[in-house]
Amino acid sequence: MGPEAAVGPAAGPASLVVVDPNGHRKRVPVDPIPFLIGRQPENHLILRDSRVSRSHARIVVENGVYVLEDIGSRHGTFVNGKRVQRKVLENTDRVEFGAQDSYQLLFALDGAELKRLMEQVGGGEQAGAPLGVGSNLAKLRAILDLARTLQSSFSIDEVLASVVDTALTITGAERGFLLLRAVAGAELETRVARNRRGQNLRETDLRVPREVIRRALEQRRELLSMNFEPLGAEETRPENSIADLELRSVICVPLVRIRAGQSNATSVLVTGNETVGVLYMDSRLLAADLAGGNRELLQTLAIEASTVLENARLLQEEQSKHLMEEELRLARTIQQSLLPRSLPGEGWLRASGSSLASHEVGGDYYDVTRVSSHCWSAVVADVSGKGVGSALLASLLQGALITATEHPEAMGHRMTRLNRFLLDRTGGEKYATVFYCLLHGDGRMYYVNAAHCPPMLVRANGERLELEASGTPVGLVETAEFAVVEQRLAAGDKIVIYSDGVTEAQNLEKRFFGKRRLREVVEAHAGHSCAAIHDAIQEAVAAFTEGAAQSDDITLVVLEFSGTA
Repeated sequence: MGPEAAVGPAAGPASLVVVDPNGHRKRVPVDPIPFLIGRQPENHLILRDSRVSRSHARIVVENGVYVLEDIGSRHGTFVNGKRVQRKVLENTDRVEFGAQDSYQLLFALDGAELKRLMEQVGGGEQAGAPLGVGSNLAKLRAILDLARTLQSSFSIDEVLASVVDTALTITGAERGFLLLRAVAGAELETRVARNRRGQNLRETDLRVPREVIRRALEQRRELLSMNFEPLGAEETRPENSIADLELRSVICVPLVRIRAGQSNATSVLVTGNETVGVLYMDSRLLAADLAGGNRELLQTLAIEASTVLENARLLQEEQSKHLMEEELRLARTIQQSLLPRSLPGEGWLRASGSSLASHEVGGDYYDVTRVSSHCWSAVVADVSGKGVGSALLASLLQGALITATEHPEAMGHRMTRLNRFLLDRTGGEKYATVFYCLLHGDGRMYYVNAAHCPPMLVRANGERLELEASGTPVGLVETAEFAVVEQRLAAGDKIVIYSDGVTEAQNLEKRFFGKRRLREVVEAHAGHSCAAIHDAIQEAVAAFTEGAAQSDDITLVVLEFSGTA
C-alpha cells in the first residue's frame, strides 16, 4: 500500500516509546500517516545509527489498524524478535532494526491500558455504560493505580487524555474537555478534547463559552453538575444558553493546585484551593450518572489529575533549573578559559594570579599580557553586581583592554572611551572598578586606578605603599577623567592587586577578613617570591573563612619586578 492510498477507517491515537542505545526514552506520536522511520532527515522519526537504513520502515493505517512495513532496509525490521515485512501492530509490540544495541521502539495505543483496566474492573457491566454502585473501592484503587502508572511511564498529555477517558467512563458522558490556565488569571485553554469512544475532538467542538465555565468555577469551585429536560419543538430557547446548545447534561470538575506535602492532598475539593483548570463533560442524549459513589470517584480522579499536573510542573521547573545550571557551568568553563593560561615565571617580570567566582559565573577578571619584549600590561577589574550580566560585562572589559599599548598617554584615553561606551550601553546601571597598569623593563610603571581597591606596592626594603584611586569607576559618570600615575620600581619590588572579595571574605561568624590581615600576610612574606605571596594570601583567606559561602568573587594578582630588562 503506497503513501497515497486511502487509509480506511480512522485509528485511535498511537505513540512510539523510543529507547536509544543509552537507555534514554522519549515518546513520539505516530503522526502524520504514513509515518516514516529511518536515518535521513526527511523521516518523521530520525534514528541516528549507521546500521539503520536511510529509509528503513513506515507505519500506515489500514482498516482502522496500524501496520508496520519494512521498505527495503539493509538489516531488516523485527517485531518482538521476529523479522517481518508487514505486521499489524498491537499494543506493547517491540520494534527493532537488526542490531541488539541499536534503537528499540515500543508501540503504544494511547489509552489502551486504561480501557483494558476499566474492562477488567467493570466486571460484567454493559460496555459503554456508566460505572455502577458495586465494587466502587476496587474501581477507585484501579483508577489511582492507573493514574500513578501513567504518570511515571507516559507523557503528560497521555496522562491527561486517560483522565478524560476515565471520567467519561465513570459518568457515562459523551464528550470530555480538559481545560488549563496557561498562567495565573489567564483564560482557559483546551489541552485535551475526546469523546466517549476515545477519539480526539477539535477544540471548536466545545461550543460552551469558556468565560461561562470560568465564571462558574469562580462562583462555585466544587463539582458542578446540571441536567436538563429536552425542549419541545415549540419552545423558545435563549441564545447561547445551555439549552440552545441542545445539551442534556453538563459536569464541571475543578482542577486545583496541589501543594507538595499537603496532608489533605486527597481530600474533597474545597473552594479555598487555587483553580488551575477544569474537567468539563457534557452529553446530548443521556443524563450523566453521578449516583452510587460516582461523584466521589470523579472528585478523587480530579485530585489525581491535579497531582499529575503539579508533579509535571515541578518536573518542568527541575528540568529548567537543571538546564540553567548546565548553561551556567558552560559559561563558567568559557569564562575560566578566558583567564590567562600561564603567567610569566621567569625574566624581569613574574606574576601569579587567580580568580574564584562566588557563583557559577563571576564579575571579576584579571589578565597579564606581554606588550613587547620590554613592556607588560596587567589588569584587574571588578564589575558591580553578580550573575550572568556582570560576567558578560567583565568579558566585554577584557576584550576592550586585551590589546595594550606601551605608550602611557594612551591609557587615559582608552579608559575614557571605555567609560563612555559603558554609559551608552548600560545607562550607569552597570559599572566596574579597574586597576590597569603598564610595566616597563627599565622600572617605570604607569597605572590608572578607576576606584579599585588600592594595590599594595611592597619594596624590597620592606617599605609599603598603596596605589590610590586616580579616577571614578568606568561606566558611572559621564564627565569622569582617568589620570595616569607614574611609579618607579626597583629590583625585588612586588605589587599585590586584589578585588574587594579578598578583604570582604567572611567567616562563619560573618566577620570580614579585612585589610589589616591582608597587610600582615603581605608584610610577613615580603621577601618571598610573587607565587609564595599569592599562595600565602589564598591560604590565609581559606583558613579564615573555614569553607563559608562567599558573596563576592575573590581575585588576586601578585607581580614581581626582578630587575631591569
